[in-house]
Amino acid sequence: MYFDTHAHYDDRRFNEDRDELMGQMNSKGVSLILNSASSLRSAKIGLKMADKYPFVYASVGVHPHDAKSMTDQTVAELERLLDHPKAVAVGEIGLDYHYDFSPREIQRKRFREQLELARHVKKPVIIHERESTGDTLEILRDYRDLSGVFHCFSGSWETAKIILDMGWYLSFTGVITFKNARKALEVIEKMPQDRIMIETDCPYLSPEPFRGRRNSSLNLPYIAEKVAEARGTSPEEAAAITMENGIRFFGLEV
Repeated sequence: MYFDTHAHYDDRRFNEDRDELMGQMNSKGVSLILNSASSLRSAKIGLKMADKYPFVYASVGVHPHDAKSMTDQTVAELERLLDHPKAVAVGEIGLDYHYDFSPREIQRKRFREQLELARHVKKPVIIHERESTGDTLEILRDYRDLSGVFHCFSGSWETAKIILDMGWYLSFTGVITFKNARKALEVIEKMPQDRIMIETDCPYLSPEPFRGRRNSSLNLPYIAEKVAEARGTSPEEAAAITMENGIRFFGLEV
């Protein structure tokens, strides 16, 4: 049984067959899904899905791409949405210096505001970090009391160790099945088993042999198999460990 700890089923690419796809999940071994927000709109859609499907939970937050559109009222609205019983995390939030869709100064400001919100509501955070490791870690040093996960982690062991020493988690996508995933596989091999999670980040980042196609939680076995290979264990054990870690991280009662 699998836990997809980061998915985007609010994405329009699922509009035509979302319900049909969700209807397959349990029979295909997917027990839990966390729909991660990237905006107020996606957070609201994710919470509606969580109301509809017992196995779906949601996070609430604004992605750094959309930081420029945030206002003080946005933060207040996020706090209201986080009162929902199935809103279990703040995210995905962070910094993205690859695209710079929002000015970096604004990204940092809104990142801190959402970290403060997570502290206030006492929920874990889901971090998006791209080409911004130094600034992300510098900001997070002020929030060591929070629990968090770096989603879609592909950094070095040196960076991973800093995050793990904070008591945080790392989550891995289908990228680990790609030929150039050496760094991520080294991290998976070395890291403690109680801090690893798996995700699809669907509809993005389909694993091999489906690279380039729309992704879904049904591809989790390919990711678990690669985790198992790196750690010298069985795919079943990898699935069980990552399931247990996800349940603990999000504080689910299942």
